Amino acid sequence: MQKIVFLDRDSLQARVRAPGFAHEWQDHGGTREGEVVERLLGATVAVTNKVPLRAASLERLPDLKMVAIAATGTDNVDLDACRARGIVVSNIRDYSLVSVPEHCFALLLALRRNLRAYMADVEAGRWEQSSRFCLLDHPIGDLAGSRLGIVGYGALGHKVAQLGRAFGMEIAATSRSPILEDGVVQLPLDELLATSDVVSLHLPLTDQTRHLVGARELGLMKKTALLINTARGGLVDEAALAAALKANAIGGAGFDVLSKEPPLPGNPLLALRLPNFILTPHVAWASAGAMQILADMLVDNIEAWASGAPRNVVA
Repeated sequence: MQKIVFLDRDSLQARVRAPGFAHEWQDHGGTREGEVVERLLGATVAVTNKVPLRAASLERLPDLKMVAIAATGTDNVDLDACRARGIVVSNIRDYSLVSVPEHCFALLLALRRNLRAYMADVEAGRWEQSSRFCLLDHPIGDLAGSRLGIVGYGALGHKVAQLGRAFGMEIAATSRSPILEDGVVQLPLDELLATSDVVSLHLPLTDQTRHLVGARELGLMKKTALLINTARGGLVDEAALAAALKANAIGGAGFDVLSKEPPLPGNPLLALRLPNFILTPHVAWASAGAMQILADMLVDNIEAWASGAPRNVVA
């Protein structure tokens, strides 16, 4: 009999089927860090989306044998501590290959066509006061013929490239591995930043990628370029980005993630009220279809572990 505890069930709005083996399942809508040990006592499987599982907590959970992460990112789990204790950790992969790229382009199109500024004009009654049939007070750009620079050319980066091609964009990418794909120009990061009209980030957050884009990197970008981040907030120095946007050093930015979530008061991006900046609350992954795929993969991972053949293992 396996005891499975989902620490933040409210983070997943989908049907989670029962695993096909003897088990006890407990759901908690959300869990504060100080409640982790109490709720996982006696559990063999912990399910977490964003609730942290740190070494100090894991040391007090002798029955824990598996951590099933209900997401792709693993930075909320101490993987080294899990390896040391023989705890298998599995994550979810490639479940949002439609949802995230579509959100990426929703941000991109809204910025390139200045939708926020035009919506504000309509709400302020300026269209009704116009002497012409339309307002043309803000520049409108096309995607066709522009360069889309993708930082991180994994599964999501590849899907974003496919959408970019459909819009007639030239694709450039930077990746640790060679890109053996016709029609993709592989560039070092600095050159990609300097030559792209749109830069879209699709990297995990690690010690090596934290603040990958800071003041220096933003200074390399075209003054008309857009920065899109649907990956992890910590990839970008948020204070540097806020300064660049206020100074009109880049054309705009669309973000779905912040370095701390939920955000802390004082985050410099929260205070921005600019027509060329869009911030959404980490929802790029969360279409109904993507969440159901995630829920099914989550149980697949748990069943694979229970059968002795764990999959999507990260530790």
